[in-house]
Amino acid sequence: MALNKDEKANIIKKFGAHEGDTGSPEVQIALLTSKIDELTLHLKDHRKDNHSRRGLLQMVGRRRRLIEYLKASDQSRYDKLAKALKL
Repeated sequence: MALNKDEKANIIKKFGAHEGDTGSPEVQIALLTSKIDELTLHLKDHRKDNHSRRGLLQMVGRRRRLIEYLKASDQSRYDKLAKALKL
């Protein structure tokens, strides 16, 4: 259910500013988006898994705050990320 090392490395390579960049908002948003997608699929099969649902809501809130930060600080980077992730 979690991202494996290869998937995570590919996301970091695609959205990172440099190699090993895990702290930039773009990378964090992209990683959260992939985790949210996986957890959404899990919850479609396991509707009563409320512990995972709470984790999903926390991830969505964290991603929303990061998106708001990126949009306020650099609109062009936000536009590029939104287009790439189809947000």
